[in-house]
Amino acid sequence: MSDLLKINVNDHTERKGNLTYLSWAWAWAEVLKIDPAARYTVHEWNDMPVCYLRNGTAMVKVSVEVKGDIKTCLLPVMDNRNRSIVDPDSFAVNTAIMRCLTKCIALFGLGLYIFGGEDLPEGEKAQPTAEPNPEVLAQIAACDSKKALRALLKNLPVPVRELHMDAFMARSKEVS
Repeated sequence: MSDLLKINVNDHTERKGNLTYLSWAWAWAEVLKIDPAARYTVHEWNDMPVCYLRNGTAMVKVSVEVKGDIKTCLLPVMDNRNRSIVDPDSFAVNTAIMRCLTKCIALFGLGLYIFGGEDLPEGEKAQPTAEPNPEVLAQIAACDSKKALRALLKNLPVPVRELHMDAFMARSKEVS
């Protein structure tokens, strides 16, 4: 299953706000390539695929079995800003189940680096660039607050951040 760690999933993700999501269907297809007999289980509480908590929020639980190894994850039913939803509807519960499935698959290695805030899978290295990118420098210069700089920094791949860190620090002092 270490093969799953080496797969670059970047072309199969999408961003919503500050979060990166991996396509559950693509992730499951990759698992089936490793083990065609793999399976997943959505756990139930009182014949329901969701556990409602006393404060009105809810949790889902999914287990994945690949080559006899079982991993289990819990996930709150959340909106796209990672906030728990009070009294979630069926669509929100289904979305949480599929997010939980993807998170559980990540425990086997596929896309695990997304949850760690990294941009590239294990063993893959970004190509070093000797010169800062003029487009990125222009974006940095256009930032008029530290908040804007942080947002830009957060959305750039780690190697690009590192290459332009001096420019970020200099602009941060200017907008103080």
